[in-house]
Amino acid sequence: MAGRAGGAFGGNRGARPVPPEKGVFPLDHMHECDLEKKEYISCLKSSGYQSEICRRFSKKYLECRMERNLMAKQDMSELGFGKNYGVEDDEEKNDKIDRKDASSPSVQSKTLVT
Repeated sequence: MAGRAGGAFGGNRGARPVPPEKGVFPLDHMHECDLEKKEYISCLKSSGYQSEICRRFSKKYLECRMERNLMAKQDMSELGFGKNYGVEDDEEKNDKIDRKDASSPSVQSKTLVT
């Protein structure tokens, strides 16, 4: 057993380590973004871990980290938040409502008798 390469704690010694995609960034030792982090985690828990519902909290947390130099400053669109994130075109909203109403059984069952 002692002659085997690698081992439980040694891993595969032939493989080269791969650095994290975003590089190294400092942990929030001073708890500067705790409020934002707690809001995000609370939202995840209350929404059944549906991250899409909690995107605004995720954005606030990332902005907090960037403002305090806890991560590299980056355009929010590069992190998945478009310029108009959260702002939906009124026409697009109306189209969604119209489609929803059209597929509703109560609307389909009503016929106009003249």
